[in-house]
Amino acid sequence: MRILIFGINYSPELTGIGKYTGEMGSWLAGRGHDIHVVTAVPYYPEWKVHTAYQGKKWHTENIDGAKVHRIPLYVPEQVDSKKRIIHEFSFILNIVPVWLKFLFFKKKFDLVFCVAPPFHLGFLPLLYSKYRDVPMISHVQDLQVDAAKELEMIKNKTFLDIMFSLEHFILSKSTRVSTISLGMEQKIAVKGIKKQKQILFPNWVDENNIKPLPVEQSLRSEFGISLTDKVILYSGNLGEKQGLESIIEVAGQYKDRKDVYFLIVGSGGAKEKLQQMVNDKRLTQVKFYPLQPYEKLSALLATADVHLVLQKKSAADLVMPSKLTGILAAGGCAIVTAEPGTSLHTVIDEYNMGILIEPESVEELGRSIDIAINNDLSHYKKNARAYAEQFLSKQSILLKFEEDIKDIINNS
Repeated sequence: MRILIFGINYSPELTGIGKYTGEMGSWLAGRGHDIHVVTAVPYYPEWKVHTAYQGKKWHTENIDGAKVHRIPLYVPEQVDSKKRIIHEFSFILNIVPVWLKFLFFKKKFDLVFCVAPPFHLGFLPLLYSKYRDVPMISHVQDLQVDAAKELEMIKNKTFLDIMFSLEHFILSKSTRVSTISLGMEQKIAVKGIKKQKQILFPNWVDENNIKPLPVEQSLRSEFGISLTDKVILYSGNLGEKQGLESIIEVAGQYKDRKDVYFLIVGSGGAKEKLQQMVNDKRLTQVKFYPLQPYEKLSALLATADVHLVLQKKSAADLVMPSKLTGILAAGGCAIVTAEPGTSLHTVIDEYNMGILIEPESVEELGRSIDIAINNDLSHYKKNARAYAEQFLSKQSILLKFEEDIKDIINNS
């Protein structure tokens, strides 16, 4: 099959949407499909163009057999709602020359696959789909407009109504709509997109590469932490949706404990704020580290006694945390903020593979950490690994999706 992928994030980004889109593109290319990707120069989650790509404009590279067409874009140093809108529109505007080349001068693709967010990126692949008469899948990793409303990033009702209308237009005109969880499917159905038109395409984990390791093989020695110390780990994007300030508040309660460490590994817009909070409180047991390379991920996850998967109450069920897949595959126990009724709460509770707490509660977080570091968590860890092996296998999920793509192409 000849497939054209649109998305603002792609490999070599190590976290978030780019990780999954990149792995999908590489996997499909490895299966012999002709894969072309239109994406930005990598910048996430640091919100800084990666060193190897700085100064580069429009160019094409080969990643694991996929032809990746890179687009320059504006990347703000400090992210807010207005700058993010400019950031996304700069990417879409800079796509146009490449898009026109594919539209008029290149051999027709069998299918177009577009990843949201940004949701409005969908207009260009949708126009390609209609003009060249090929099916299009809109893949929703994050309900961006819902999140902007619930997190009060955008408060103008008229503007929000316009964005919801544009989002509905793209989804309704797409051949199929895929998304990553049952909760997201339900929310998309509420928008008027029938369940029959949707495809469940969950985020996955390579359970053969990400696996449980003994603490002796972790990064504790590299981080200067003894094997007997207690370690609470947050790893991933340091953004506004997570409400990470609560970690610093709880860490203050352990200020006099020399055997308890809080590790924050990652990058993002909230990092400087968190570091300033740590400095203000003079917390020596809170340590910040950059994202670790993929080959060190199992060792990083083995460093923790307990993991943190946090998000604000207003973001509940809008985003299925991608970091959770790695934690489960590594046989980790996570403290997860989720409200009853959300798909995240349901799956953690049903399979008994983590500690569920109320979002945005410093008291609940502190209580759960105290329980976790003073009790045996082996049953959670065993259940987590078993769930990853049964439901999150990269090979199984991508094989099923490949069949879905074939069916869509054959029936279009």
